[in-house]
This record gives sequence, C-alpha cells and structure tokens, in this order.
Amino acid sequence: MSTTRPYSPGDRGPEPSGASGASEGGVAAAGAAGEGVAEPSGAATPPGGRQVRRLSFEGESGVVPLARDFTRQALYAWGWLPAASADQRAAAEDVLLVVSELVTNACLHAEGPDQLWITCDNKVIRIEVSDRGTGQPAPRTPHRAGRPGGHGMFIVQRLCLDWGVVRTPGVAGKTVWAELGAPA
Repeated sequence: MSTTRPYSPGDRGPEPSGASGASEGGVAAAGAAGEGVAEPSGAATPPGGRQVRRLSFEGESGVVPLARDFTRQALYAWGWLPAASADQRAAAEDVLLVVSELVTNACLHAEGPDQLWITCDNKVIRIEVSDRGTGQPAPRTPHRAGRPGGHGMFIVQRLCLDWGVVRTPGVAGKTVWAELGAPA
C-alpha cells in the first residue's frame, strides 16, 4: 500500500477539467434530485468505460451519512447492489466503510471534507475525498487493535488495493484516494 504515489499504477491522473459528472463514454451527468449536491452519471458502467459521481459537501451537515447514502446510490446504479452473492455484498460493504473512514478523517483531522468523487470501471472503484487540511494521513503505528480510535487509515490500508494522497502545488488541502477491486 502506498502513501507516496499520487496515483496508482496505470492510473491516468486527475480527471480533465469539466469532467465532474460525466463518464468516459460521453454520457453526460444528470442533475441531482433535491439538494443539488450530487452529479450522478448514467445507470450502468458501459463496457470499457468509467462512471464518475461527485458530491459537494459545501453547506452540508451530517456529511458521513450523506456520503454513505450517496455512495450506496452509486453502487445500486452501477450494479454492485443488490448483491447476488456474499462476496459481492462484502465488496459493497467495504466500499461504504472506506468512504465512511475517509470522510470521517477529513472531519476529525482537517476542516471537513470538500468533495467526494467515486469513479467506477469494470475492475476498480476509486474513492477520492478532498479537504483543506495540511496533515498527512497514515495508519497509526504501532496499530493497537484493543484501543479505541485511530483505526481509520489502518482499515483503509487493509481493505484497499492501494491508497495515497494528492496535493496540488499552490492549492490548500489535499485529496486522499483509495481503490478497491470490483466484486467477481
């Protein structure tokens, strides 16, 4: 697991400007119902394409349940839920747990999260949480399972294929990303 690489192997880097709610197949995002914070894309992952969803936390409270609900809706839209097997259910639960941990860390150790990005293709789901904090996330070492608190990044490290931190020069804050494998 990496906290030094800004992107995982084979990743093409950040989304091009203006890609906040579109998939790579050219499918435009529809507007969100109600609150105007979500920008969902099409209902299913096109063959070989990526689906991208973005949630802005600006002016929102209760951001952890909001992020989980948003992620759950994306998992339903992309066919991860309802799960047809125990492995698929476990994979979806892992995604929801990682989202919870990353958003909670932004609340506890930064000034709260700014945005949540979820990108899905046929093999990997990528979660990105941006915040304005200056700290460097890392699993607490040594990890002490019996102690309360301090398990967030350890959980992320254990569940994910890879994770890391991206900083943009001249811009306050960071984006913490994590990738999980799609269910078989």
